[in-house]
Amino acid sequence: MWATPPQPLPLQLRRPPGPPQPRRLSLTRRRSSRLNRISASQDPLTALSRLLWGRALPPGQLVVAVRHGWTSAWKLLMRQLAPSDPATGAFTRTPAGFPAVVGTPSSRLHLYVGLPCPWAHRTLVVRALLGLEARLPVSVAVPGDDGAWSFTPDSPDGLYGKRKLREVYAVRSGGFEGRASVPMLWDADRREVVCNESIEIIKFLCGLADADALDLWPPELRQEIDRWYGFIYTSVNNGVYRCGFAQSQEAYDAAASELFGALDKLEAHLAGARYLCGNRLTLADVCLFTTLIRFDLVYNTLFRCTRRKLAEYPSLHAYTRDIYQMPKVAETCDMSAIMAGYFKTLFPLNPGGIQPLTPASCDTESLLRPHGRETLSSAAGTPLQAAGVS
Repeated sequence: MWATPPQPLPLQLRRPPGPPQPRRLSLTRRRSSRLNRISASQDPLTALSRLLWGRALPPGQLVVAVRHGWTSAWKLLMRQLAPSDPATGAFTRTPAGFPAVVGTPSSRLHLYVGLPCPWAHRTLVVRALLGLEARLPVSVAVPGDDGAWSFTPDSPDGLYGKRKLREVYAVRSGGFEGRASVPMLWDADRREVVCNESIEIIKFLCGLADADALDLWPPELRQEIDRWYGFIYTSVNNGVYRCGFAQSQEAYDAAASELFGALDKLEAHLAGARYLCGNRLTLADVCLFTTLIRFDLVYNTLFRCTRRKLAEYPSLHAYTRDIYQMPKVAETCDMSAIMAGYFKTLFPLNPGGIQPLTPASCDTESLLRPHGRETLSSAAGTPLQAAGVS
């Protein structure tokens, strides 16, 4: 028998294949993919900027907003770092919490300092010049990330092993509230702050020196020293800070004018006298020196004391070299610590934390150049009134 042939399958019509369709991504997926590609090779901030604006500059509205926000944040930070007169924007220094030596301290004293600080540097210079190193141990605090004076394994608190200088202050009876500043002279027996006002500390240290030590605070010159110091402190020591921490153009202009006017007077005076009081080094010279040694290093740039560099004052620069070259003084001048302490710590003045190169006038070779001031050693010096100092 013939087999029944198989039934044909029903005819099926198919559409001819068209061109391939592009793969579609949602807006969210596309942005995520782009962000992943960018962030793979960029830091988060750059990645976010590229995602929002591509390679173009941010829109003008953003620039205005950021400028306003940064200015507001800067003013807030400056108020905490450097209080100012609300009416003028002029820097006002906070008084020391322990401004005078009260009573009779014990013989077990300990000095707390920070190497960047010019006020603390005074105490180190006087300690060295008077030969008090063995009798007065020192602990060196360093600026912490939070702006507070701190101790590290490389620079510990030699007395109590504390982590912060504030904790040392708090050891005193009754605890402590206020600014934990340097320098600070501590009485280890009484567990009490002796003083944290630099000029009073160095006057006190002069009373601890041996009879044959250098006399930086001679009775017959004390009135003259105090008058010089009053002039130097207001116009120069604090003057550079009034420039750097000014919060208005008017406050800066006034401070800069007073600072450079004072330096001009000092330049003229020291052209005829080896030291401020004639032929004797005194505490007034020490107080001037610790600002001058930082002038080209820090204040000229960071504090905007830009009218002239110290190196442009022949007498003042030679005077600074004269004191720097005295025995043991150079050992108290840590230029690296000074620069780091200012450029990396004063965030509102240098947000990027970039530290510049050391100026040539501040390197060791320059500071050890002959100063040639020996010929002025017998000069009596110009009277304060003639020097323009009242």
